[in-house]
Amino acid sequence: MSIGLIGAGRIAQAIVRGITKAGFVKAEKVIASAHVKDVVNLEEMSNLGCRTTTVNQEVVKNSDVVIVAVKPTVVSTVLKDVAAVVSNKHLLVSVALGVSLETMQRLLPSETRIIRVMPNTPIVVMQGASVFARGEKATFEDADFVHRLFSCVGICEEVPEGCMDAVTGLSGSGPAYIYLIIESLADGGVKMGIPRELSVKLAAQTVLGAAAMAMNEGRHTGSLKDDVTSPAGSTIHALHLLEKSGLRAMLISAVEEATNRARALANEAKQTSTS
Repeated sequence: MSIGLIGAGRIAQAIVRGITKAGFVKAEKVIASAHVKDVVNLEEMSNLGCRTTTVNQEVVKNSDVVIVAVKPTVVSTVLKDVAAVVSNKHLLVSVALGVSLETMQRLLPSETRIIRVMPNTPIVVMQGASVFARGEKATFEDADFVHRLFSCVGICEEVPEGCMDAVTGLSGSGPAYIYLIIESLADGGVKMGIPRELSVKLAAQTVLGAAAMAMNEGRHTGSLKDDVTSPAGSTIHALHLLEKSGLRAMLISAVEEATNRARALANEAKQTSTS
C-alpha cells in the first residue's frame, strides 16, 4: 500500500510521523507534494524519509491512497488538476475544512472513492481527535483503513457527514478554547504569586490529567467534578463564581458559533467549486 499526500504542512507531516512510527506504512512508501516555493516543508518531508515532488499528478500516479492536506480555498484547484489521473483504484481522503463530499465528488470521476476527515491539531503530538464520513462509493474496507490510519495519531470515529460541521465546532476548534483556558488558569496562578513557567506547567498538566480521567474512568464528568468539591471548600466557591459568570453557557455558545461558521465556509466552498 502506497500513500500520497498533496500538501506537506504540519498536519501532513504529523500524519506521516504517526503512521510511520506506528509501522502502518514505511516512509519510502509515502510521497508528498507541495508548491515549488515551499522548500521548508518539502525538506521536512524528505527528512522523514518520504519521496517529494512539486507535481500533484505525480503523487496520484504513485499512490493507492491520496490524502489531500491543503487549504480549503485551493482544494477545487487541486482536484481539477489531478482529476485526469484519478482512477477507481484510488482512495481519496480529504482533511480540508468545510469541503463536502458532494463538492469533491463533482470535481472527480464519478466512481472515485472519497472519505472526508476532520482531524485537529493535537495530531501533531499523536493526541488528535479525528472523525470521518464516507462518500457514496467508499467501501467498508476504505472506512476501516482510514480508521486505522488516523488511530495512529489519536482517536478516530466515523460519523454521518451531517455531523462534520458540529465536530469542527467542538474538537476542530476545541484546542483553541482549551489553550485559552490554560492561559487564563496560568494567569490566575501568576496573580496569586506562582512563577509564570510553573503556573503554565501546572495549568496544562491539570487539563491533561483531568482529560485522561474523563477518558479512562468511565464516569460522568459531573461525578469526577464532585470528587474535587468538598462542602464549604475552595473548589465549590470557585465553581459557583464560574457558573454565575456563565462559563458553561459561553462554551456551549462557542461551539455553536464555530459550527455555524463552518457551515458558512462549506457553502462558500461549494459555490466556488461550481463557478
